[in-house]
Amino acid sequence: MRIAIYAFEGVTLFHLAVPQMVFDEVRRRGLADWNTVVFSDRAGAVRTVEALRIDGVVGPDGAADADLVVVPSWYEDGRVPGSELRRVLVSARDKRAAIAGLCLGALPLADAGLLAERTAVTHWRAFDALTTRHPDVHLDESVLYIDHGDVLTSAGTASGLDACLHIVRARLGADAANQVARSLVIAPHREGGQAQYIERPIAVEPSDHAIAAVLDWAQANLREPLTIDDLAARARQSRRTFIRAFRASTGTTPAAWIRSRRLDEARRLLETTDSSIDRIAADCGFGSAVTLRQRFEAEYGTPPSQYRRRFSVF
Repeated sequence: MRIAIYAFEGVTLFHLAVPQMVFDEVRRRGLADWNTVVFSDRAGAVRTVEALRIDGVVGPDGAADADLVVVPSWYEDGRVPGSELRRVLVSARDKRAAIAGLCLGALPLADAGLLAERTAVTHWRAFDALTTRHPDVHLDESVLYIDHGDVLTSAGTASGLDACLHIVRARLGADAANQVARSLVIAPHREGGQAQYIERPIAVEPSDHAIAAVLDWAQANLREPLTIDDLAARARQSRRTFIRAFRASTGTTPAAWIRSRRLDEARRLLETTDSSIDRIAADCGFGSAVTLRQRFEAEYGTPPSQYRRRFSVF
């Protein structure tokens, strides 16, 4: 896959580096033949906001045969993009390439008409500007990224990592995304379904040793019932205190966290083993294959059997 990443004068180095780090890691680890190129309105060099010079930037023709075009950020003043970038984006869409606008990069996508009558997300600072210019774009401030298959947008700054990992996962499977995430020492961001499923990253405060220990124990014992009372007892806390501490540490409820971990494990086993659906359901604590199928399809929009046919390494 060929990926073209747009750079402009004054781009933030972090934003420009995010898609390169994630997608180049796919190639470095031998997971797929993915290659990135940095392009701009003119060939030559661009200077980042940190005053670093980026040489070897190709012109807009460098995006002509891309399978994915990424606008990793945008100018702080939210200016309307020039005709050349709009042409590149529209041309990419017409050629059925995927297009991603990370962080403020959603603005030029909207200006190019790629988000009309669609749901999108961008950095919270740009919500008013985007809504004013494009009232037909429906913004969702509750998510980290939104993927329509052909067009993807993400929220502020580090959400670009989640979005890029999501692209890896959607095209190469959960195991590939997890390998990239481990190599970059970042948390894999979970996705599901053909259009949109968002889950905020799980963050455990390092100082909350009791909750962290419970999470480790629960992850290793997913086949057990794992009721809230079981978890609270493991943390040596009352049920009420545990629920409050758990939410403060993870941003979600114990039940939602356990369900997500079970689904994550089911997805991993579907990809990396030939175990039966019944066995996977038992190993992940779903109790029955019927329950696993119901939960899996509700979360990811596809039954386990079809997911396995797409991503299994066997």
